Amino acid sequence: MSSEPRSNGKKKGSGNVKNGHQYLAWAFVEAANFAVRYEPAVKRVYQRKCARTMPVVAIKAVAHKLARACDHVMRDQVPFDVQRAFA
Repeated sequence: MSSEPRSNGKKKGSGNVKNGHQYLAWAFVEAANFAVRYEPAVKRVYQRKCARTMPVVAIKAVAHKLARACDHVMRDQVPFDVQRAFA
């Protein structure tokens, strides 16, 4: 008898271990909330996504776009361009 959790012959309880840094994800969600409030281009992307999904999924999508843009800015040493990130 093994000590690992199993159900219906399948190993359970070990998925989703690489889902990112929780505090960094929180910071990008907070930044996304402010971006949606104050930037019209970001608000359009958010509203388009909200029409198809739940608002929490839409804000997370905006946060993900901000995270990718932040990575681009830091990696290539270029200024942030809203039109490039949210066109």
